Formats: sequence, C-alpha cells, structure tokens
Amino acid sequence: MNKIFIIIKREYLTRVKRRAFIISTFLFPIVMVLFIVASIYLAAKPAEAMKIAVPNDAFLKSSLKTDSASVTFVYDPSVDQNNFDEKGYTGFLKPSHDSSSAIKNYTLISRKQIGLESMGDLNNRLNKAFENKLLEQQGIKRSILDSVSVASSNAIHLNNTVVDKEGKQKEANAGLAYGIGFGSGFLIYITMFIFGAMVMRGVMEEKMNRIAEVIISSVKPFQLMMGKIIGIAAVGLTQFLMWIILIFILFSLLPIFLPGNALQHVQDLQNNPAMGHNATMATSIISKIVGGADWTLIIICFLFYFLGGYLFYAALFAAVGSVVNEDPQEAQSLMLPITMPIILSFIILSSTISHPNSQTAFWGSMIPFTSPIVMMGRIANGVPEVVPWWQLFLSMACLIAGFILTTWFAGKIYRTGILLYGKRATWKEMIKWVRRSS
Repeated sequence: MNKIFIIIKREYLTRVKRRAFIISTFLFPIVMVLFIVASIYLAAKPAEAMKIAVPNDAFLKSSLKTDSASVTFVYDPSVDQNNFDEKGYTGFLKPSHDSSSAIKNYTLISRKQIGLESMGDLNNRLNKAFENKLLEQQGIKRSILDSVSVASSNAIHLNNTVVDKEGKQKEANAGLAYGIGFGSGFLIYITMFIFGAMVMRGVMEEKMNRIAEVIISSVKPFQLMMGKIIGIAAVGLTQFLMWIILIFILFSLLPIFLPGNALQHVQDLQNNPAMGHNATMATSIISKIVGGADWTLIIICFLFYFLGGYLFYAALFAAVGSVVNEDPQEAQSLMLPITMPIILSFIILSSTISHPNSQTAFWGSMIPFTSPIVMMGRIANGVPEVVPWWQLFLSMACLIAGFILTTWFAGKIYRTGILLYGKRATWKEMIKWVRRSS
C-alpha cells in the first residue's frame, strides 16, 4: 500500500507541475468568461436598423402601417430601384406579382446582401400585414384577436405533482430533471474520455521511455497501474475544483468586464415596472427550480458515478496503453471496444431522461459499462419516486464489482503488455494473458 501511495504522489506532482496543466487550468475559466461577456455584448448591441422605401402599392399602403426597431417603412413615390441608395434607404421593396393573382411577390432591391435574420423579420412583417388585411376583410380587428391570444396563452397552467404510497406529495419538474440528467451525464461522458485517454498516454509514455522497466523492478505491475489511475484521477479532480473556484471568482468580477451599455440596458430593465413583474416571476421560478430537487443526493450520486465510471474505464485504458507501441493506429483500433460502450451509454441517456422506467433505462443503469451515465439520467427524475432505493444501491454495487473485475482483468494484461516491445498485440492474445496463472 505504501508503494501505491508513492506512485500516486509521483503521478500527481509530476502532472500538476507541468506547464500544460497550469495553462489549461487558468485558461479554461478565462475563455468561458470571455465567451459569456462576448455573448452579452452582442445581445445588448442593437441590431442594424433597415430603412426600406415602399412604392405606391395599394396593399402595402393599406396594411403595412407599423414599424419595428429593426425595420422602418417609408412611403416615398420619388424613390425607385435606381436612386434609393442616394436618398439614404437600405433597400427598395419592388412588387413583382400579377395584380390579378392572390399570391403577392416582392423583391427587396439593395446594394449589399441582407442578413438571414433581417430577411426573415421583413418576410414575417409582410405576411403579418397580409394576415391583417384578410382579417379586416372578414370584419375582425387584429387588435381584438391579439388581446384574446395573449389572454388565452396564460390562462391555464398545468403542474405535475407526484404522490408516493404514504401520501407525501412532491412537485415534479420535467425540465429540471432533463437539465440535471443530461448535464451530469454529459460531464461524466467527457470525463471518461479525457482522463481515460490521459491514463493511456501516461502508460504509453513510460513504456516508450523504458521508465516502466525501472519502476516494476521494485513494485508490482498491478501496484503501478493502480497508483497511476488514482494519481491521474486526483489530478482531474484538482483541475475540476480549480475550475469551479476560478469561474466563481470571475463571475463575481463579471460586471467589471461588461460594457457600459450592457449594464445600462440591464438597469433600465430593472427600473421598468413591467419588467419588474417579470423579474419577480423569474425569481419565483428560480427558487422553485433550486428547491425542486434533492441536490444533496444528486451531488453524492454524481461524485460516486463520476469517480466510479472513471476508475472502471481508466483500468481498461491503462491496459490498452501497456500493449501499444509507437503506432497511433494501433491505439485507435484497440480503443474501439472500450469507447463504443461509452458512446452507447450517451445514446441511451437521451431516451432515459424522457422514459426513465423503460427496460432499456433499467438495464442501462445496472450494467457497469453504461450505468455511470445512464443512472444519472434516471436519478434526476426522482429517488425513490422513479428509481427505488434497491435499484440505486444495486447499481452502485454492480459498478464497484465491475471496477474490481476490470482492474483485475487490466492488471493481468498490464503485467505482460508493459514489457512487450516490437509486437502488435490483439484482443485475442490479451485474453490469453488473462487466462494465465499468476
């Protein structure tokens, strides 16, 4: 055990002192904050307003009466497709339809190409004008129809309450369950790929540099593999924790980086009475979301499946790294049987979030190859409402047993493969190594 601890310490210290680790640890939160600042800046920046010249068209004159922040229509008989630019217009709306046809076609003449969003907005305005014209012909005012639509859209609100056998009620939130299940499953999915590949590359580097030959003269190959897996796991958790701390600090300093017009825009919204009511509703919804999940259980289960899934697959990645030589194609072919279950589990996750009680979801949450990702999609829907306690504990027990089995399996391969040079190993040969007695 002392030798494993020494290997863990060596793996941890050598990696956290590397320049790449330090740069990626500090660079990732900065890039994320810059991305958020850029998104807010672009959202706060007003869109380029278009000033469209409209000819003496009967339909447009009678129906297209209102402007928006992005489009302004001006009825100017002196403007045509030859002089609209000189008179300061963005474009000229030219009719190109037959007066006897019910279908109306228009062409926007401009000096430069109009953006897709602006063209969509303009097209919607024209269709809305045509709709208003038809309503007026039928004796229906558009303002009355809009008021009925607004009133009816918020008239009924449907909630889902889950009642257990003892009569206890709990309000369900499908959107929250989807966000928690998909987000946590995606994090575990990415983690198993990134840190599993780190384990494999670490083993390959030591094998190519002949460092492993020196190390295994004083420790057993199994101890070397376990120390490497746990050491790299500690590196990953350290980086993960540093990201959370740095992102929290940068978010606290975010107002310093925001442009002044964005801050003024937010302040104007807060001072607006209509927006104040919406802000109160948003605060109520956020409070409902935060209090609508058992976060303690979710965090505990996430950490368990986060570490369990990593340890389960890291042993297999280490086994592959021990038999790979300098050929990268060899590593890719041997990694395929390991990465396929990870990809399959992420595919199952998408259906598990919507159907957590299906047979696919149940078995996917029990089999150790897929349970780290799939079970988080089921847990997000509620324990014990959707996932009984016995299923949760059985899934955890299966994952622990699977980790022990894969570690034993990988240790057998690692013992022979780490000293194998110049020969390309296959999975068939590795199975033979496992069958050999110690």
